[in-house]
Amino acid sequence: MNKQLKNLIILVMAALMACPVFTQAADRAHTLKVYNWADYIDMDNVLNKFPEWYKEQTGEDVDIIYQTFDINESMLTEIEIGHEDYDVVCPSEYIIERMLRRGLLQPIQKNFGSLPDYTKLVAPFATRMFQQMVTEEEQDDMLASDYTVGYMWGTTGFLYNPAFVDEADIRSLGGLLNPKFKDKIFMKDAFRDVYSVVVLYVYRDEIARGEVTREDLVANITDERIERVENFLREAKSNIAGWEVDFGKEEMAKGKSWLNLSWSGDAQWAIDEAAEVGVTLKYIVPEEGSNVWFDGWCIPKYAQNVKAASYFINYLCMPQNAILNMEEIGYVSVIASPEILEWADDAENIEQTADLSYFFGPEATAIHANQVLYPDKSVIDRCALMHDCDTKTGAMLDMWNRVKGDNLSGGLMYVVAGVIAVLIAFFVLLSVSKRRQKNLRSRRR
Repeated sequence: MNKQLKNLIILVMAALMACPVFTQAADRAHTLKVYNWADYIDMDNVLNKFPEWYKEQTGEDVDIIYQTFDINESMLTEIEIGHEDYDVVCPSEYIIERMLRRGLLQPIQKNFGSLPDYTKLVAPFATRMFQQMVTEEEQDDMLASDYTVGYMWGTTGFLYNPAFVDEADIRSLGGLLNPKFKDKIFMKDAFRDVYSVVVLYVYRDEIARGEVTREDLVANITDERIERVENFLREAKSNIAGWEVDFGKEEMAKGKSWLNLSWSGDAQWAIDEAAEVGVTLKYIVPEEGSNVWFDGWCIPKYAQNVKAASYFINYLCMPQNAILNMEEIGYVSVIASPEILEWADDAENIEQTADLSYFFGPEATAIHANQVLYPDKSVIDRCALMHDCDTKTGAMLDMWNRVKGDNLSGGLMYVVAGVIAVLIAFFVLLSVSKRRQKNLRSRRR
């Protein structure tokens, strides 16, 4: 063998030993891949301190690869179609429900040795709500809490400007029909959220007569219910200035809009921002009822570091970390420990009290809490958990497009949706491949 060939073989072997195929397993065993919403964790005081805490608990090193998504469906597509190996993700309730149904989640390990299981500090109220994500057939055999642990939660209601809107005019969802609000309302471009609120209004008489429950109306979607919701939205449409996902709260904070159907966390953000420029905003949940929403942490089917993911979920449930996250992002943790109750009770700045016994227990019947973030029990009693549309997704999308003015027929919509799904799958697979190569390169550096 000549010298040049020998040197070439040595170079090839060295290159192969540096190849991700040989190094991926070792690197991956000490890597935690987190997939979360943007701006949804305290990066400095919580996320970045996890590796040190993990080393103290386990004696093992771990590096974090942290990535963000903007919609639930894109996250789900990467996992279900792209088989992306995220270790821990943070979907919303209806996607958690779908992932449970499709077998896309692994059980969370709850044995932490001498370390307490902080997931037990999740409010029983939240645990009961999460159990509703399990199908009726599996209720006796499956605990949702084995596969998902709550993170943040809230309600959906009206964010309004009292300079232009009297509270009496929007206590009921029927206020959307008031002609004085023409072109002054922003509606969420989120058909599940809007449906889950409107269906409680259009069936308010049946609820009052005891013929149907709020839980049934939200969980069981029928063609008749979709039609009645559509009729209401068509009637309200002349008052709606636009459909938004995120900018509505900013328009409200600037005083450019009067009324916005909003998530409570966004409402609080807008209230705080508006106050800085001298604009007063308020928030109210319609008297007919609304939805209560949750985001939770899960370990996907293709995760490779279940141990670190389980420790990470437990770490986020520690009261001090829950408080840090709440103060950073403005949403409300599902943790209901005494430390959280003390943090929420602010008699110095809040005069009105709320009954939070449903969340913190019997000792919390008169708490000076911010009721945008911690609603009174009377509000929660008229709220229901939003569910996945499942087989009615197509019918719901058709309804939504008709309401918004899209003239595509249902059949054509399915064709378009099919083409889009194929394109999404292609680009997700391409993105996953490139991202894996990028992540491997960064770990080698």
